[in-house]
Amino acid sequence: MMPTPQRSVAPTARVSGVLLHPTSLPGSYGIGGLGPAADRFIDFLAQAGQRRWQVLPLGPTGYGDSPYATFSSMAGNPLLICPEQLVLDGHLPEAALATYRCPEIPGVTAPVDYATVTVQRAQLIQQLADLLHHRPPNGYDAFVQAQAGWLDDYALFMALKTHHQGAPWYQWPEPLNRRDPAAIAKASAELARPIEAHKLGQFLFFEQWQRLHDRATQAGVQLIGDLPIYVPRDSVEVWTRGELFQLDRDRQPTYVAGVPPDYFSATGQLWGNPLYRWSTHQQEGYRWWTDRIESQLAQVDILRLDHFRGFAAGWAVPASSVVATDGTWQTGPGLALFTALADRHGHALPLIAEDLGLITDDVIALRKATGLPGMAVLQFAFDGTADNPHLPANHQQRQVVYTGTHDNDTSQGWFQHCTPEEQLRVLAATGGPASDIHWNMAALALESVADTVIIPMQDLLGLASNARMNCPGEAQGNWCWRANAEDFSEPLASRLKALCNKAHRTIDGPESALRETGKVDSRF
Repeated sequence: MMPTPQRSVAPTARVSGVLLHPTSLPGSYGIGGLGPAADRFIDFLAQAGQRRWQVLPLGPTGYGDSPYATFSSMAGNPLLICPEQLVLDGHLPEAALATYRCPEIPGVTAPVDYATVTVQRAQLIQQLADLLHHRPPNGYDAFVQAQAGWLDDYALFMALKTHHQGAPWYQWPEPLNRRDPAAIAKASAELARPIEAHKLGQFLFFEQWQRLHDRATQAGVQLIGDLPIYVPRDSVEVWTRGELFQLDRDRQPTYVAGVPPDYFSATGQLWGNPLYRWSTHQQEGYRWWTDRIESQLAQVDILRLDHFRGFAAGWAVPASSVVATDGTWQTGPGLALFTALADRHGHALPLIAEDLGLITDDVIALRKATGLPGMAVLQFAFDGTADNPHLPANHQQRQVVYTGTHDNDTSQGWFQHCTPEEQLRVLAATGGPASDIHWNMAALALESVADTVIIPMQDLLGLASNARMNCPGEAQGNWCWRANAEDFSEPLASRLKALCNKAHRTIDGPESALRETGKVDSRF
């Protein structure tokens, strides 16, 4: 596994940061990536006095392009490999860049065209694999050997998917579906070249990500990652470790994940992920989970645990159902999982509990028992009830506060869709005009008692609903928004830093000195 960074204790500081997934960065290659545009964003964060950059899950995306539905929870997304950075790193001749550039309109960054970019990145990686077949890049052999525990299965899985025209593993011929050893050996030999290309793609992703992570550290910016609680049925984990999931003898899910009716949907959401067989995880000492979290913490400084409530109890819907309302609560691993994590690492891990949605007493008790900071979202705060936990008056110090998350509308779009009564409450709380609601919401968040505040980039730019990242329950048209190069401007950085200084959130504080000595702790 990738080594886990060592962290020591540092004082709690009031910090803030920005939520922006790398796909949303500008650039000439159809999708944001891990190259010069990401470097410029880090410079913007540092200039704006920000200490955190929060991203969405970094795994390879599949159906619907959702970063929360990836083919592997260990692999990186090859779509984020930056062709320009490949030239800078000496892997690709500059003349080859023209093949992968997308048409541009001056001053406008087109949304992500996943279909086109997916084909282009596959061609790019295969081209590099052919170029480097007899002279692999420095560090490649060591990477392949060190990551063999997950990389071998992942590369074979992806090569087989391509060989079967993208079909999910459960539609492959039965010997491969059930991982018959003879069939696996035969496929591994016949698909050796595409398997090698997928391994190279992972090496290039992690090389670029590590470079970017190092640059962020040098700038005093810590990276917050995101770990989806569930994995899709069509993933290498379910294909290789079916015993860890609630599957029947034919490897069909018996129960699938979702959520009951909530803020985002009056009928709930049917996600369709197979649920875990927690008894098997317990028998193995939760090793699959500890490996997974350890791998993620080798890539980022802090990790958000998506759908934390599922560790207390998850919404289990019979696989034959077509609506989420048919579900019932099914008990999760509870504190035992987090005890296994603590026992393995010997110290508290830098985790955030995403405790949104329908939160019951057992979820609250679990979060308190783990000691993890939870979340609050200002867009949920203005229903008129005094005990609403998202109201600034009810925030806690050990908490992460957002104006909105990737699942919310932008602050401008959200305010336009509020009822007149809600708008009055919002304006009374923020004390500013409706035209400046995005900045007033940001200021309200930054002034919170909470140690950490994260603001989506779209809110800093004052964008409307068409810049929304995701609409929960809608399968298509999400995850496409991208910023323009001129968005990361000096005036914007100065305005954000001024707000942070007013709220006593500044990059020039005791944490900076500790960071220089290498003694900074990623915990909140």
